[in-house]
Amino acid sequence: MQRHVLAVDLGTTALKVALVSLGGQIVASEQDTCRVQLLPGGGAEQDPRDWWEAIARTSARLVARSGVPVGSIAAVSCTAQWSGTVPVGADGRPVRNAIIWMDSRGAPQASAITGGLLRVQGYEITKLVRWIRTTGGLPSRSGKDSIAHILWLRDCDPDAYRRTKLFLEPKDWLNLRLTGRAVASYDSIALHWVTDNHWVIDAHGTNRIGYDPALLRLTGLDSGQLPELVAATDIVGPLLAEAAAELGVPAGIPVVAGTPDLQSAAIGSGATRDFQAHLYVGTSSWLTCHVPFKKTDILRNIASLPAAIGGRYFIADEQETAGAALTFLRDRVLFPAGNAPADAYRQFDEMATQSPPGSGGLIFTPWLYGERTPVEDHFIRGGFHNLSLDAGRPDLVRAVLEGVALNARWLLGAVERFAGRRLDPIRFIGGGARSPVWCQIFADVLGRTIEQVADPVNANARGAAMLAAVALGELGFDQVPDRVQVARRYEPDAANEDLYGQVFGEFIGFYKRNKKAHVRLNRPSASQ
Repeated sequence: MQRHVLAVDLGTTALKVALVSLGGQIVASEQDTCRVQLLPGGGAEQDPRDWWEAIARTSARLVARSGVPVGSIAAVSCTAQWSGTVPVGADGRPVRNAIIWMDSRGAPQASAITGGLLRVQGYEITKLVRWIRTTGGLPSRSGKDSIAHILWLRDCDPDAYRRTKLFLEPKDWLNLRLTGRAVASYDSIALHWVTDNHWVIDAHGTNRIGYDPALLRLTGLDSGQLPELVAATDIVGPLLAEAAAELGVPAGIPVVAGTPDLQSAAIGSGATRDFQAHLYVGTSSWLTCHVPFKKTDILRNIASLPAAIGGRYFIADEQETAGAALTFLRDRVLFPAGNAPADAYRQFDEMATQSPPGSGGLIFTPWLYGERTPVEDHFIRGGFHNLSLDAGRPDLVRAVLEGVALNARWLLGAVERFAGRRLDPIRFIGGGARSPVWCQIFADVLGRTIEQVADPVNANARGAAMLAAVALGELGFDQVPDRVQVARRYEPDAANEDLYGQVFGEFIGFYKRNKKAHVRLNRPSASQ
């Protein structure tokens, strides 16, 4: 009997649960939605209980409909949104809502622990040196890292902080719910910025990473509130009977530690070799690859952090708004009041083909929730530029597609400088990769071959399952690239090269000319 992994992919606005063969084939999948609460002052929260209810409901539906024998399900593996904080009480239950990666309320706390008299890019020089030497990166001053969430809770929700036994990333909280054991993986803990991220080989020949006492003192985090560390491929424990009953799978099967979404996406795209790049476009976006070195670029907010693959690193970056910009256009501009047709995104593709490359001079900047890389700026905001009475819906749609691609071009330049080489081809995954029009726009704007991965929406679930296959000894990471199918390749159209070069220059110019105005408009005092 062929064996399968139940793979859970908890995104920000969408949840996917899939049954995946140990060879990486998606056999069946189901989806559900997740609700985000946006709060004053930059808050963004979700209820972990809603996560679990959606996962249980979706998994039970999947198992019942898939036709896959329940006895063939050999393991559970989770991946989830990264840089989130679930405060867990002594009973293992959340004491309040989770603070997710979009939340910037901890910016004052991040500034407090990173600042000082002698500063570079806002960081006190001795702190900067210690963090870079030890972790390979730095806490973001935007307040969106896990460390800032915890410190914000300490200062602004002291009752919840007092009742918290452990702070867990979303993926690690799911594993606690599945097994009763609270751990974090070496990759998921990285954005707490309190680990020595130099891989160390222990007496058993295993790559390990541990907490750094000096960084714990520097940040003020209580080490007693942080979980035990394990490898992404470790078995956390057997699946609890109660959880198994809700999921509709056998009790006692192994639960793999798993990895956050950036790392699972790299595996699920098939890009597991050094310098093999992939682009993800979902709610947010990133462009990354595995590298054999630890390095930091503080000017562009990029660092190489521990990967799910032991002993390896990946280039960590993130752009805040990608597919969410298209959702904004659908729900707030073109189809308000919930009137969007079910095939709205297909209609968008048709509209985009009716507008010429360059959208008739209309440029969209997708900074609707600030930006992380290649600039860290939570004040910047997006918009349509050079808008005229001649612009129609096709121009608006194409401008949004091109704007997200132009932002990716900005990031690509920074990532290639960091990697020290040209990244070509680039594998493309996520919901955005379903659009053939967007695939070609990315190829033209980036000037790179785009490899559209088959079943791109389930890439994270595929990655989580293939990680589990490695954990079970059924697969090696070196075999992954050949197991992931590329559906189609898109080559850049040379006829559009000069046009997009000019548009890109204007795109960067909009940021440079307007960033001070956005600071003035979006500081908290500006709205008071």
